[in-house]
Formats: sequence, structure tokens, C-alpha cells
Amino acid sequence: MEGGPRDFTTTWSSSKSLHLHTQEPLRRAALNRLFAAVYTLALLLLLYHHTLTLVTSTTISSFLISLSFTISDLILALQWSTTQSYRMYPIRRKEFPEKLEQLLDDDHTLYDDLPRVDVLIFTADPFKEPPMSVVNTALSVMGYDYPAEKLSVFVSDDGGSQLTLFAFMEASKFAAHWLPFCKEKKVVERNPEEYFASNHSWDDETKKIKVENAVERGKVDEESITGERERQAFSKWTKGCTRHDHPSIIQVLLQSSEDRDIAGNLMPSLVYVSREKSPTSPHNFKAGALNALIRVSASMSNAPIILSLDCDTYSNDPKTVLRVLCYLVGPEARPNLGFIQFPQRFRGINKSDIYGSEYRYLFRVNIQGFDGLYGANLLGTGCFYLRKVFFGTPSALELPQDPRLAPNHLVDNPISSPQVLELAHHVSGCNYEKETTWGSKMGFRYGSLVEDYYTSLRLHCEGWQSIFSNPERPAFLGDSPSCLIDALNQNKRWCIGLQEVFYSKYSPITFGTRSMGLLMGLAYSNLTFWPTWSFPIATYGFLPQLALLNGVTIFPKVSETWFLLYTFLVLGAYGQDILDFVLEGGTIRKWWSDQRMWMIRGLSSYLFAILEYFPKYIGISTHGFNVTSKVLDTDLSKRYEQGIFEFGVASPMFVPPIMAALLNLVSSLVGIVQVIRGSELDGLFMQIFLASFVMVVSLPIYEAMFLRKDRGRIPTKTTILSVVLTLASYQVGSFLLF
Repeated sequence: MEGGPRDFTTTWSSSKSLHLHTQEPLRRAALNRLFAAVYTLALLLLLYHHTLTLVTSTTISSFLISLSFTISDLILALQWSTTQSYRMYPIRRKEFPEKLEQLLDDDHTLYDDLPRVDVLIFTADPFKEPPMSVVNTALSVMGYDYPAEKLSVFVSDDGGSQLTLFAFMEASKFAAHWLPFCKEKKVVERNPEEYFASNHSWDDETKKIKVENAVERGKVDEESITGERERQAFSKWTKGCTRHDHPSIIQVLLQSSEDRDIAGNLMPSLVYVSREKSPTSPHNFKAGALNALIRVSASMSNAPIILSLDCDTYSNDPKTVLRVLCYLVGPEARPNLGFIQFPQRFRGINKSDIYGSEYRYLFRVNIQGFDGLYGANLLGTGCFYLRKVFFGTPSALELPQDPRLAPNHLVDNPISSPQVLELAHHVSGCNYEKETTWGSKMGFRYGSLVEDYYTSLRLHCEGWQSIFSNPERPAFLGDSPSCLIDALNQNKRWCIGLQEVFYSKYSPITFGTRSMGLLMGLAYSNLTFWPTWSFPIATYGFLPQLALLNGVTIFPKVSETWFLLYTFLVLGAYGQDILDFVLEGGTIRKWWSDQRMWMIRGLSSYLFAILEYFPKYIGISTHGFNVTSKVLDTDLSKRYEQGIFEFGVASPMFVPPIMAALLNLVSSLVGIVQVIRGSELDGLFMQIFLASFVMVVSLPIYEAMFLRKDRGRIPTKTTILSVVLTLASYQVGSFLLF
């Protein structure tokens, strides 16, 4: 049988002494609440000060300047207030998988009651996401310390590429050697590439070379296809097939009930899936691919637990499934628990994390606050779901039209049987979802480029709860962008998707607050407000500097009482920011990089996300899903390891940050000269300090413009364009405002 028991908690719930996890509130929560009360009063005073300034403005220019700072500070205050929702009830959890292991060792019959697990791995482009990286991810989860007959791995190739299938054919052969080797040697690092890269030699380099050569050629040669089974698989790519137009292609590479490794042990099932695509049918990007994979896995194994992974997110701990079961079995298991999210952690981050790729607040700090309220939000990868979470609410399941896809259905045929394969091909068809509730009430939700955020919001609004697990040894590790343009494009895509949710009928500030309560609604809203950072960052990055160049004072003097208020607000916000960052394992150097990237994003990805979203919102244009490249160039990787920024390409997103860097450099120097010549530092201090601060933050930009000669420097035409626009903004700004 391929299904396994549905109610896998029954046997375990009788063990009343089985306490497999704990949770405790973070000790800084009480201090956070006290600080929030004091800081709120300070913000109200600041807004009162802005009101006075607006009322007493005597010219149009002074009114517009005051209005700009008022709007900017209102946005900053809104962002700060929504962030406080994370700081009210943050918690930390701990699991005890060793207790579960001991229980299984004491009673081997309990192994029969362990639930099946389906692993869903998503990839979309073999040239941006190398097939060997996807293979390593699959092999790492196939090596879990879990009964092989209860584990199935489904790989969604949304690029419909023969190269990916070929890589997994080779992987299925290598798995017969790799899996028993890991068990025999008690290898913890079960990603082959990572294992052999650290003090070990690659014992099967031939297969790796075969795959990489095929990718370089862009096709699989006839001589690489050695068996009739493989030949039949590749024959499914008929003439005229493209990545956007092809039939469903499903290939069972390993079957847990039949295939064994060289030691005679059963191996997990491994299935390649490329859903049908047609130019005339919407495919709904990653959410559509995941829904197709949910249906295919339901038709073949229908495991009650699903693990979703991006192609580069490999397992770093073979006991992760047991860690998850600590929340699903025993008397403490919650009936409305829908998913368990692990943090996104990354390998290969340089010492300074120059692109802020760890997103420590998003993946480590804020999610603890989510967890203390209603549950962790989805992060797109590294999440274990109860299959039933995709079928309605905890109290009323939304059953699919075909009862064979229902979460309580028991599959009683082998995955390679004709009946099962026929159903799998049918449910992966591009027209299958027509006149169904897939994407609206079932599966991952459609309507946003950030399907993880949107689905998470909808699931929580429906009454499902979740858990954040952050073990000391990362459960998963992934890749992060190693050049600036990839980092900004990724962030821009997220921001476009977040705006899609905010302006929908399921907006977290309205629908979310009604469904989940004020704090949870604000927590979700905080993410959708990301693009609005662009206005205050642009205001504080340009306006005080233009005023300084024109000899105009716009901030309180050092001798005035209002200066103390500004000082408290700045030091208080940054102090709390640093404290959260460092307490969750960050360093001051990484925090500084995070601040730099926040400013760069504010003038690039946040700004351009707004500019790209609103034409689409009013129906002028559309946007697609761009895959972030996982391919590493040798020179680029070397510069990244050295902490050198990678510009390299000419992009309009680089222009606003470069303009800000140039303007702040000049205004800082002009301000210092003015003070030397006799101007009062008392009145210019805040503007000079701000310009100097931005100048220091922008050091990598100056280096890439003026000092570097490598391929990662800022292109000359981008520099010239930025200089011209900076001069133009100075002339226009000075004419209109000063």
C-alpha cells in the first residue's frame, strides 16, 4: 500500500508523558512593550512639531518641504508601529527528537504508524538553476533518517527540460551508492556536493561531468541515453515542444516498493514531473506548479505530510522529519496546526553579507513575533505542511471534485501502475483547474507573485495555525544572490507581489485584521508596506542635501529642545534595531551591510516595484515571474568572497542610489567648507551629519565608480547618466524649492 495511516496521532496520544517540545517567551518582550510606549509619545511629539511647522510656513517652498518631511515621518512612524506587533509576544521553541528516537527504539512497532512524507521540489530553468544543484537537494532529503518506504520525492520541472530529467536519471543511479554510504558512515551532511567539497573526494565525478556537459551543450546527446527505459522517457518530448508549450511529462525514476540500493535496502520513491503548459492557458507561475505537484503526489502517494523546497534549499540535518513530528504527535498536538516553518538559512554568505541576503529580520527576528501571535508566516521554502491545510478550513474541508485527491484518500496501487499514472497525467494538465476552486480555496493561492506570503495570509485567516522551528543546526541551507542586480530584482519581485496582496480584497490591513485580530493584521501589513520606504528614503537622501547646498537650514539647531527629540528617535530606533539583530546571531558588520542595503533598496527595488506595479494595476502592462540565477561566475564569486560589490551591468535601478551618493558627497564637503568659513555649525549640524552618514554608507558606490577597473565596476554610461541627472535634480530642486 502507498498511502499509510491517516490519523497517525492516535497511537501516540496515549503517551501522556511524551513531551517532545517546549516554548518560552523572549525575555526582552517586556522591555519592548515599555520602550514602545515611550517611543510612541516621542513620535506624537514629532508629529506635533511637524504640524506647527506646517502651520507657520510663510512660503510655498517652505510648506512643501515641511509637508514632504511630515509625510515621510508619517510613513516611518507607520512602519515602526507595525513592526511593534512582532515585538509584543515573541517566543522561542525547542524540540526533543531524541526522545522520539528513544521511543521508536523501545517499540519498533511504532515505525508502522509513522506518517508518510511527500517532498515537493520546484525548479524552473536549468540554465539559471543548475540541474546538479537540484539533484543535490533531492539526494539530501532522500537521505533523511526516516523509513525509505514512507518517503517520496517529487521534482517539478517547470522549464520542461530534458536536461533536468537526464540529471535525475543519473541521480537515481548514484542514490543507490550514496544513501547506504551515508547510513553506514553516519554522514550528517547529506548533500553530496557539500560533503565532497569538505575534505572528501568526489567518488562519482563522471555522472556530474555528464550532466554539466549536457547543460553546456543545451541538450542530451543520443550516446548519453543508455537504456530503453530512458529512451522512452525522452521520447515524450515531441517535435515542437518548448518550455511554454508541452504535454504533461511524468517519469517514475525510483519506486520505494521495488528499488533497492547496493546494500539491499529500499530507496525512497523519486518522480520527475513537468506539468502540461499551453500559451492559451494561464499557468500561475510557482503557485500553479506547486498545486500541480500537490495533485500529482496525491494521486501517487497522498502522504499526510508535505515538505516544500526550492531547488537550492538542501537538507542540512537528516533528523528534521523527527523534529517536525515532535509537534504532530503526543498529547500536545494541535488539531488546527497547518504547517511548520523553518528559517531560510544560507551557505556561502561572505563575512559582511554585503547584500543583506540573510534577511535576518524577516527570517529570524520578526517571525518569532508571528509565532507568538498566531503562528509563523510561510517563507517560500523549508516548510512542512499537513496536506489537509490545502483543502479548506480546520472545521470544514473543501473536498476536490475527484475524491482520489482528497487528503483522507488511501492510495492502494503502486505509483508506476497504469491507473495511477493516468490520473497523475490528468491532474497535471493545463486545463484541469478550470471551473474548480484550485488557487482560490484549495492549494496555494493565486493572485500574487509572492504565493508564499499570500497563501500564508489566507491560511491564517481561515483559522489554521503554524509553528516556527529554529534549531541550532540549520535544518536547511540555500543559495543567495551573489551580485547586486540579482538581489535587487529578487526584492523588486517580492515588493510587486506584496502590493498585489495589499490592494486586493484580502488586504491584511482590512481583511486580515478582521479575521486574525489587530496585531496579526499589522504584522502581515508591515511586509506589504515595504515599497513605501522609498518615499522617506528619497526625501532624507535628497532634500536636506539640496537645502545644504543652497545654505538653507531645515532641521532644528543643536541648541534647540527639538534637537533632543530627533536624537532620541534616531538613537532609539537604531538601538533597538541593533539589539534585535545581534541577539539573533548577527554581527555589527552584517548589521551595517543590512542598513546600506536598506537604503539602496529604498532607491531602487522598492521604488521600481511601485513604478512597475501601478501600470499593471490600471491595466496598462503585465509582469512575469523572473527566476533568480543560481549560476556562479568564477570572477564574480571571488569578488563576492572579498566583500566587493558587483554592479557590472547597466541597469536603471542603479541610477537613483548613485545620484544620492553623488549628491551627499558634494553636499557633505560643501557643508564642512561652509562651517570652516564661518557658518554656524549649530544650525547645519543635522544636515551635515546626515549627508556624511549617507556618504559613508555609499563608499562601495564611489569605489565602483572611480577606483575599480574590474568587470564588476559601474558601467561608464551609468555613471555619466547619474552625474547628468544629479546636476539636473540640483538645478530643478534649487529653482523650485530654494
